Amino acid sequence: MVSTLKRIFSHFGVLHALVAVAVLGLQGAAVSAQTAPGTPTPQMQAVLDQLAMFENPPIAEVPPHVARELPSPADAVVALLASQGTGYIPEAVGDVTHRVIPGADGAEIVVRIYTPAGDGPFPVVVYFHGGGWVIANLNTYDASARALTNAAQAIVVSVAYRQSPENPFPTPVEDAYAATQWVMANATEFNGDTARVAVAGESAGGNMATVVSLMAKDRGGMMPIYQLLVYPVTQLTNFDTPSYQENADAVPLNKAMMQWFAGHYVPNEADRSNPYVSPLLAEDVSGLPPATIITAQIDPLRSDGEDYANKLTEAGVSVVLQNYEGVTHEFFGMQGVVDEAKQALELGAEGLRNAFGSNG
Repeated sequence: MVSTLKRIFSHFGVLHALVAVAVLGLQGAAVSAQTAPGTPTPQMQAVLDQLAMFENPPIAEVPPHVARELPSPADAVVALLASQGTGYIPEAVGDVTHRVIPGADGAEIVVRIYTPAGDGPFPVVVYFHGGGWVIANLNTYDASARALTNAAQAIVVSVAYRQSPENPFPTPVEDAYAATQWVMANATEFNGDTARVAVAGESAGGNMATVVSLMAKDRGGMMPIYQLLVYPVTQLTNFDTPSYQENADAVPLNKAMMQWFAGHYVPNEADRSNPYVSPLLAEDVSGLPPATIITAQIDPLRSDGEDYANKLTEAGVSVVLQNYEGVTHEFFGMQGVVDEAKQALELGAEGLRNAFGSNG
């Protein structure tokens, strides 16, 4: 089990807990050496090797309609499991349904509702998938949504927000805000508890999860009770942070890709300083919900997550920050093949369960 430096931030100070590290190989054998800086674990490397076999062109060098059709890290996990002879079977949940709800300006968007087994009413997690606001969809992040449903024992509402460049900023995040407010008003329609609604997201989705909370504060909207932010994008103004420098050429996410995403999502560079694009630049984040922030060592966004955790803490918001070494961007949904994904899932689910009052 790999557990790196865990920092629990609270209103009363900062607690640093360094936990012993043990790396599990692909065959489940324990390795007693700590992962060298920037070196993927054997399990992570197996996924990256499978992804390389697809021979994708660099996303930053193709148009969005091409990038959307390229095999993803999630596809690499499916192929890896097939090569190991086990095959991929989606994690079972109690029920999966779809609804059409109002997005920004009343436009219709789709949500996929995952419900755990049991009677309910259940707490609810409004979830936003990654993909840089440009690529990926509900199916790409299906594994994350299913895993969260069971681990948090909560309904997960995965939002198909409109994407860029066809729908640049602010449409995607306005869709996200509209969906969150709709869920908080209507969760009883699908056996959810409107008093226990959290937000979660990965990458660009992590950005939107915290931005919809900032919007709720600014607009007097209904506020989620918790934020699960998995390697969130927290700014699009500085592509030279320490983690961008360390991981400029990383796989599956690198600096050139992030600049490509930014160009499609926020083509007007002046808008990138808007706190609804770059919440790290918000003047005041006090009053936002408590958060768990998960980062990956081999990820240009690691510094974004760390800096935002510090900003929230300084504003009096309770934060748990955990970095996982030896893994890359997109590892969170790889519970079937990467042990760190299981650990990150449990950490995030624990925060959600605590917020929901369902941990004991």
